[in-house]
Amino acid sequence: MNQEAVIKFIIILFGSILFSQSVPYFDAKKAYDYIVEQCDLGPRYPGSPGQESFRIYLTEFLSKQKSDTTIYYEHTIKHPYEDKNVKLYNFLSRFNLQSNNRIMLMAHWDTREIADRDANPENHDKPILGANDGGSGVAVLMVLAEIISNNELSNIGIDLLFVDGEDMGRSGDIENYCIGSTKFCEVIPEPEPQHAICLDMIADHDLSLPVEYYSYIQAPFLVKEIWAIANEMGYTQFKNELTGPIYDDHRALYLNSRIPAIDIIDFDYPHWHTLQDIPENCSEKSLKIVGEVMCEYIYRKDYENK
Repeated sequence: MNQEAVIKFIIILFGSILFSQSVPYFDAKKAYDYIVEQCDLGPRYPGSPGQESFRIYLTEFLSKQKSDTTIYYEHTIKHPYEDKNVKLYNFLSRFNLQSNNRIMLMAHWDTREIADRDANPENHDKPILGANDGGSGVAVLMVLAEIISNNELSNIGIDLLFVDGEDMGRSGDIENYCIGSTKFCEVIPEPEPQHAICLDMIADHDLSLPVEYYSYIQAPFLVKEIWAIANEMGYTQFKNELTGPIYDDHRALYLNSRIPAIDIIDFDYPHWHTLQDIPENCSEKSLKIVGEVMCEYIYRKDYENK
């Protein structure tokens, strides 16, 4: 290796070391505790006491973060299957609003009103706690909110969307899923995010994150970038293989706003839509994997755009 090549190698290596030191620590234990705190409030489906308790809880939490603004959206809708109206609440925290180069991370905070996949048919009309399906994505967003509050972004903007009303639908009724995301698309503030990342069911003990089909169709550049970062970090749970389409908040967002969006989701969760979706069936290690990849992605993008 000649002298010029050696110098280039040293510069690249030194820059890499400096950057790796600049990525904040993701506290997975705190993320797990946030799952427990959500579940302690009970099921959080629209119209439930738990929904109101968590609305207050999240309002107080976000008020303590150093975002440029937090917007609270309230939407009154007719319950898809009952003769009553319910309210949905979306929360949008925006960091570094002066930047038009924006990325949105989103997760649904509502839980399912029925445990329709529970092994015991007697439980099918009971609500679930939603530790993983609802709680896990929100927990990672909460830790990220704290991280960004204490480690300001210089070059990109981050929007954190906590969305309600994702899981109201029944089997085959796609139009009654992701209602909160659909409502959000009617009121997206400027400047809009250039793309979005949805986090859903990311705390399975046996974490497996293949590429969801709609994600690859809607934002292949984003899939490739994030999966490459994860694999570079040694996280083979991000699998370079394609799985089937999942109608989730990322799909509703894209269809109603055309914002390119992906879903980071482990859909092979054995306790999905059952009464066993509880904190004990969630993994701190899995939260660490996804949280660290998101941290690396956010602060690497901020560094690259200086």
